Amino acid sequence: MTGTALWYDGPGSAVLREEQLVRPGPGDGSPLLTVRTRWSAISRGTERLVVSGRVPPGEYGRMRCPFQSGNFPFPVKYGYCAAGTVEDGPEEMIGRSVFALHPHQDRFLIPASRVAFTPDALPLRRATLAANMETALNAVWDSGAGPGDNIVVIGAGIVGLMIVYLCAQLPGADVTAVDTRANRSALVAALGARFLTPDQLRQQAGASVPADIVLHTSATGEGLSAALATAGVEARIVEVSWYGDRAVSVPLGGAFHSQRLQIVSSQVGQVAPSRRPRWSYSRRIGKALGLLCDDRLDALITDEFAFEELPEKLPAYLGGGSPGLAAVVRY
Repeated sequence: MTGTALWYDGPGSAVLREEQLVRPGPGDGSPLLTVRTRWSAISRGTERLVVSGRVPPGEYGRMRCPFQSGNFPFPVKYGYCAAGTVEDGPEEMIGRSVFALHPHQDRFLIPASRVAFTPDALPLRRATLAANMETALNAVWDSGAGPGDNIVVIGAGIVGLMIVYLCAQLPGADVTAVDTRANRSALVAALGARFLTPDQLRQQAGASVPADIVLHTSATGEGLSAALATAGVEARIVEVSWYGDRAVSVPLGGAFHSQRLQIVSSQVGQVAPSRRPRWSYSRRIGKALGLLCDDRLDALITDEFAFEELPEKLPAYLGGGSPGLAAVVRY
């Protein structure tokens, strides 16, 4: 069998390549499945670094995605948000809908242990957001946020909005999303939170309750500065952003020490320490898929591409300042 896959083959360049489907690595004893991809999602922040050749050499190993082919910087087959149906495998699995951390490819082989079966109530198009939801869930765990907390999320991108969605469901929590794009306010309200621009956040400084938890997702020095300025005494700031090879200025003067603030990182490659003794990766991705069973989250998908047009349109999309949120690929 053959499949067609997207490869990043140079800075700002992508191609589709037909290739033989081969058994992936040493097996773990689980049945091998043939999956026909129906949708995949583009991880804009990560794939922007990949297509531009800006993955730091020191991060080549940690940045490898499951079932990646090739090596950084180029050529590389990358991606980790695929949703499709099982075409071949054990009889009881044929026709089942699955999510897999697999690059953009129209058909692939994968051990059954490496897929997550999606809930019946979850459309496959929305299931492609599972990796983003998993990142958001891990960040909320890392934050220690709980009922009644005053929670501020700096950055209303796809992961920031999913964090807002999760935190807004904590009983009694007061959740505020902060972003320079005022047109995100209606979406934030629909997810159950309040919206402020950075200017509005500065104007109300001192007039509102300091934040118990701040989660930063904007990947900007200005956003991290705002997170530090918003945090209350001994509050925790969770850095969720991925900066690649960019240096970031952090203002650690002023009240940083006197208020005994904490800055902690959150990265989805490891289950949050508070859950690690009990939660496996498979349990976490299963929970992320279940959390996506809310029709309101369809609003997070704002761009759609046909698989065959990716070489033409994807580099420009990743290289420009697109105003949208999540982008999905239709197969």
